[in-house]
Amino acid sequence: MDQIRDAILSGDRTEETYANLSIPATYRAATVHKDEVDMFEGLASRDKDPRKSLHIDDVPVPELAPGEALVAVMASAINYNTVWTSIFEPVSTFGFLERYGRTSEYAKRHDLPYHIVGSDLAGVVLRTGPGVGKWKPGQEVVAHCLSVELEDAEGHNDTMLDPQQRIWGFETNFGGLAELAIVKANQLMPKPTHLSWEEAASPGLVNSTAYRQLISKNGAALKLGDRVLIWGASGGLGSYATQMALAAGATPICVVSSPEKAQICRDMGAELIIDRNAEGYKFWNDDNTEQNPKEWQRLGKKIRELTGGHDVDIVFEHPGRETFGASVYVARKGGTIVTCASTSGYMHEYDNRYLWMNLKNILSSHFANYREAWEANALIDRGLIHPTLSKTYTLDEVGQAALDVHKNAHQGKVGVLTLSPEPGLGVSDPEKRAKYEAEINRFRDA
Repeated sequence: MDQIRDAILSGDRTEETYANLSIPATYRAATVHKDEVDMFEGLASRDKDPRKSLHIDDVPVPELAPGEALVAVMASAINYNTVWTSIFEPVSTFGFLERYGRTSEYAKRHDLPYHIVGSDLAGVVLRTGPGVGKWKPGQEVVAHCLSVELEDAEGHNDTMLDPQQRIWGFETNFGGLAELAIVKANQLMPKPTHLSWEEAASPGLVNSTAYRQLISKNGAALKLGDRVLIWGASGGLGSYATQMALAAGATPICVVSSPEKAQICRDMGAELIIDRNAEGYKFWNDDNTEQNPKEWQRLGKKIRELTGGHDVDIVFEHPGRETFGASVYVARKGGTIVTCASTSGYMHEYDNRYLWMNLKNILSSHFANYREAWEANALIDRGLIHPTLSKTYTLDEVGQAALDVHKNAHQGKVGVLTLSPEPGLGVSDPEKRAKYEAEINRFRDA
């Protein structure tokens, strides 16, 4: 592995160099173990500690299948799906691997007693399987996390509708929180040249997710002048939604939970901000069994105070159960609540009178199709949207990195160095970087 790292750090990107590198028999990876899926039984979600379930193991390098690429991973990042995997909620991901393993001979590789996690990466291609023509050893890449088989017609117009659609590193094995990773070659995209390895790795999942959810015709189709309420506006998803709204000429109303997070939103250019902790909103009673519509109304009043009397056109929803009733209430008549994930719970409740009688729309969104992921990455490369990396850990510290995200003790994205020996490496276009240095560093150590 040292030879691979040294070749990458040398700056040599010739195909011959990487094609001639020996691939080691094993590599280090962040894993959860199948025999530990019950380790947190009886604990509340908030008390489950990823530091106990995430391990750094030496694992064998799998056989490369047709259409796949083996990538030397310089850096990765933490997403909430890694938190879910590490606390075995809402279900153990080993069920995903077992079902996938039954679909083909090559898929059997994924059904293992350990799950290598992680749905982001930035690195260098080492090998490609049969049938891969676009990508060669030595190319710098990032990867999006959409894994599909494309054998069914349902996915041919929108790859997210493929019946065999999976999220790499969550519903498949061999993810990005490791020194090596295996991806389908059509997951690969060019690494933005002005970013370090950890900066380039951090946008992948959340940037693409926010793009489909907010911008794409498959999502809310945000337009110039729209007012959009963004929950968790300084977090992993929300920080990209906030940037996209501003870049598109819309008006974000940013919901955050602290003055520090409010300042991050101001630094991005947002002006309308709600600190939900300072306002003391309490949408549910103490035992979380009944909602308080008066609190929805109070939130709606606050929004109208900020917007000069207007309700929002779009609600960018991802907390789920805790906020969904309020989200449905505050959207304007005919407005849209677009939802993905559910970090506070999947069983949403809302008053259907406010939806049905006011002709509102609830729209679901999940990650992004191939084209949307490519377009989202191009926004990063063009300097229209910037990484929101706030802190970077080493691979050995991956449990703490996941705990930060689990406890919402972070801003933006949390990065993880895998093969890269230190932060800040991998920039190949410093002149381009200089144009965006302040924006790239906005979240640093926030």
